[in-house]
Amino acid sequence: MDEYIGHFLNFLSVEKGASGNTILAYKNDLSQFDSYVTGLRGNGKPREWEQLERDLIVDYVLNLKRKNYAEATVARKVAAIKSFFQYMQAEGSIRRNPAENIDSPRVGRSLPKPLSVTEVDELLEQPLKRNSPEARRDRGMLELLYATGLRVTELVSLNIEDLNMSPPHPYVRCMGKGQKERTIPIHEQAASAVVDYMNEGRANLVKNRNEPALFVNRRGERLTRQGFWLILKQYAKDAGITKPVTPHTLRHSFATHMLRGGAPLRNVQELLGHANISTTQVYTQIANEHVRQVYDKAHPRAR
Repeated sequence: MDEYIGHFLNFLSVEKGASGNTILAYKNDLSQFDSYVTGLRGNGKPREWEQLERDLIVDYVLNLKRKNYAEATVARKVAAIKSFFQYMQAEGSIRRNPAENIDSPRVGRSLPKPLSVTEVDELLEQPLKRNSPEARRDRGMLELLYATGLRVTELVSLNIEDLNMSPPHPYVRCMGKGQKERTIPIHEQAASAVVDYMNEGRANLVKNRNEPALFVNRRGERLTRQGFWLILKQYAKDAGITKPVTPHTLRHSFATHMLRGGAPLRNVQELLGHANISTTQVYTQIANEHVRQVYDKAHPRAR
């Protein structure tokens, strides 16, 4: 890998606190761009970022489009390139930024697709139909995820010490993006499900008494994101939910249902751990659509 790209990725990790997934995406995107540039030079000639021209970046973007990359993927790759050259210029590695005036493709932001309250209720009921340590764990995870709006990475990263289940105000602490810690309250029903798992399920799964992870797999090790996704997929199928359900779906549902229930946008932003409120505002459109449906159904002149 190019040494400058390596320095940039280290900067993202150490200085910016970027997540592992973000760093991996930047690594893949920049490595692909590096291979493209190197391939054009040929004859084993070394590539020098200082001599790179804007037209070459434009050609690369056009090449991606010719290969039918999705607009969102092209936009992400362009963003990676622009961030890389901004870093290079700030560090003094290059005098001019060839990506400075490169336009990022406009990508229409699709609205998240939350579950209805009825669908969530049906989903959360599924683990109760089984009597096993895994089912108790699954119920605790699903209840906690919907109660807090945690990202799935935050959920599986939880340790026992991150929980406070003491009444009357149980809460969970989690480390979000950018290494920012936040504390989220937990309602009684979710807290009860987690406590039940800890008392009746987890002890039958862990092999190492010193295991810090809250949610563990059958081997007694920390459950992975992929493991949770497979669990969720099966329960969604059992619940008869036909729409796509991903680990992020319950986070979307949490935010949407909170806003429909009257929670202030700023509070939902804090609970979700969004750095920018504009990220949270996308949920207001979904909530407003619900209000419109209620209006059309209830108003005598709207029918």
